[in-house]
Amino acid sequence: MKSFIIGNKEIKLPIIQGGMGVGVSLSGLASAVANEGGIGVISCAGLGLIYKQTPGNYLQNCIWGLKEEIRKAREKTKGVIGLNIMVALSNFADMARTAVTEKIDIIFAGAGLPLDLPSYLTPGSNTLLAPIVSSARAAKIICDKWKVNYNYLPDMIVVEGPKAGGHLGFKKDQIDDCNHSLEQLIPDVITVASQYAGDKVIPVIAAGGITTGEDVRRFIELGATGVQMGSLFVPTHECDASLAFKQVYVDSDQKDTMIIQSPVGLPGRAFDGDFIRRVNEGREKPKGCPFHCIKTCDYTKSPYCIIKALYNAAQGNMKKGYVFAGANAYLTKKISSVKEVMAKIKEEFASIPYQETDK
Repeated sequence: MKSFIIGNKEIKLPIIQGGMGVGVSLSGLASAVANEGGIGVISCAGLGLIYKQTPGNYLQNCIWGLKEEIRKAREKTKGVIGLNIMVALSNFADMARTAVTEKIDIIFAGAGLPLDLPSYLTPGSNTLLAPIVSSARAAKIICDKWKVNYNYLPDMIVVEGPKAGGHLGFKKDQIDDCNHSLEQLIPDVITVASQYAGDKVIPVIAAGGITTGEDVRRFIELGATGVQMGSLFVPTHECDASLAFKQVYVDSDQKDTMIIQSPVGLPGRAFDGDFIRRVNEGREKPKGCPFHCIKTCDYTKSPYCIIKALYNAAQGNMKKGYVFAGANAYLTKKISSVKEVMAKIKEEFASIPYQETDK
């Protein structure tokens, strides 16, 4: 696997660890991936639940928690650390500003179009910006808006296909449609990136359902610069979620994942379980909303509080939460170290002869 350059940073291993909230990918996992030469990513979703410095002030606690996680990551690694921010978060602007102030290396922004993301950069800032998209059309819209409004283009584009875990940028009937597969999306987004880049190279990263070195090889042969992998890093010692959360992955089978409708307003892929069944029966109706964490969420119409459900699961309380996962999450059958996971990917990648394809 070849290294690549983004901004003034060399990414020695073209693997990005996907951001996973709430409390699944924090400084522990992110720093471990960065130490292996990839890009480690902290998820800022729900940090105010994990850090409770100021009672009752969720949004302020999110800011403090983000500063703490970036500080902890910097203590553990000199590698490249990114931050994943959902555009749907009500505190998107606070998280972006804080990340830039704290000198995060890269901001990844998805679950919506981050049309104003460059506005949060400050003079002299070295933070790089990477939108997460699910179509060439979305990539084009972002490039258009950023170029016209900010004279800025993405430093990298992550293309997330329908096999990803968590929130998906597809309609339900598109998820299993081969016309919307990641293999179809990557060449189209590469074309868009090359049209805007000029002398600048915009790396395009494949994401969603990528689990093996063979998968990595396939997408690099399609023209991707690298890959993003999330589910593969959950069953690791360094993952910040509880052992019970990781064990759900280890004990899972292919039939266990399902598509749910999230209060965020997007379909999502998760493991089936008791909590989801109670939601479907209307037994998890929220009585109020102390967090106001999602712009699009109306608790009076929502079937449950998603941030509490994800937080509970990450803490090991599966009766009160559920686990997001990619389509191939069931393939991992033991808990390993990040170093072991990376070594296995490299070994699998190297064992397959390179076959260049038409792009």
